[in-house]
Amino acid sequence: MTGQVSFDSHARSVLAASVEYVNRLTPGYSGGAEYTAPTDEQQAVADALTAVGYPPAALPPAEDSHRLVQLAARMRIVFEAASAGDLDTAATEINALLLDTNARPQLDRGKDRPWSLHFHGPDEQLANGWAAGCAAGLALAVGSDLAGRLGVCAAPNCDRVFVDVSKNGQRRFCSPQCQSRVKAAAHRARQSAT
Repeated sequence: MTGQVSFDSHARSVLAASVEYVNRLTPGYSGGAEYTAPTDEQQAVADALTAVGYPPAALPPAEDSHRLVQLAARMRIVFEAASAGDLDTAATEINALLLDTNARPQLDRGKDRPWSLHFHGPDEQLANGWAAGCAAGLALAVGSDLAGRLGVCAAPNCDRVFVDVSKNGQRRFCSPQCQSRVKAAAHRARQSAT
């Protein structure tokens, strides 16, 4: 590959949403500290949507928010499996997500934008739309030579996920902060060894 990896704009949006949902809605570790998933699911989902550029006009319905929290846990399985090179597990979970969300392709055109392929659920509820789109975005990544671009942070005490769109495909950390934390620890270890 030459240059930065380029997903189309819709795939990029739903993959970014997948990352936000997994990182904001699932418990684990973040930046070296324990991360507890927010108890206010509606606000957490609204914050995730805002982070990817789709701020809701109001808090999402509780049922939709809860469904997206459940989806985030299932998407974490995909990221972890793909990051470990276990594409069979990633694909199995993605296929189940596609089936459960009844994702269907549709060409849509936004205002002043050309036609683009989107994936929708069987109705226009928030959860159905995002769940189907995220499942399809993950399928596009795992079903191509970009499967190795789904990652889990390699820093100690951090399990946040990311999509590697770097030129060389060697990203190992969820954020510059985790990368700096690991580099600083390695530097301190070298200094104390001398």
